[in-house]
Order: sequence, then structure tokens, then C-alpha cells
Amino acid sequence: MSALQWLAASALMTALFWVPYVLERMVALGIMGALSPVDPEDELKQALWARRSKRGHYNAVENLVVFATLVLVAFAMGKGEEPGILAATQVYFWARLVHFPAITFGLPGIRTVAFLAGFGAQIVVALRIFT
Repeated sequence: MSALQWLAASALMTALFWVPYVLERMVALGIMGALSPVDPEDELKQALWARRSKRGHYNAVENLVVFATLVLVAFAMGKGEEPGILAATQVYFWARLVHFPAITFGLPGIRTVAFLAGFGAQIVVALRIFT
């Protein structure tokens, strides 16, 4: 796969991270409760793993904004086909795939290593842009 395909896979994966916590919300609050505006008291009725899952999804979206921007800038500059960019997009994908369940199930050591790997991928792409 190309770097852009890895980036698209990361975006699709991030787009699907909402599914577990919304399904759990439907179980905890019922379908109508899940469709209602979010009430802080309702969130406390959700399982802890579901609340962590929601935070993991938010974290994935926040990081994807930065990473996708960097990768697209690298491509716009004609540097997107470099091996370092491809490797960074692969590392980012796998790091985020590990990070989401690690945050969801409360595995702080794994979560931290996965986060740092994804952040490192962002730095690699940024360095390629500015060198």
C-alpha cells in the first residue's frame, strides 16, 4: 500500500472508533437515551471502559488532524513517496490501532508507548517536510 492508502486506512479506522461506546450507550441508556443530548449524569451510567473509549476516539481524531495535515503537505511538496513517509504512515496506523484498545481497557503502559509511537511518526513526517 502507498502512504496515502495507509493514511486513508487510519482515517477510516478513526471514523469507526465511535461504534463501541455508542453501542454501549444504547445498552446503558436505551436507544432513545442514546439519541438524546448528552447529560453528564447519563455518562456516569455508562461503563468505565465506554467512557475511556470515547476519550480514545477523541484522542485519535485530534492526532489524525495533525498527522493527515503533515502527510498531505509532504505529498504537496513532492516528498510523499519517500520511504520515510511510507514507514511513518504504517507506524502511525499500527500505533493508533494499539492505542485505542489500550486506552479503552485501561492499559497505561501500552497506551503510552503506542501514543509515543504515533507521535514519533508525526515528527518523522514533519522533519521530512522541513529538511
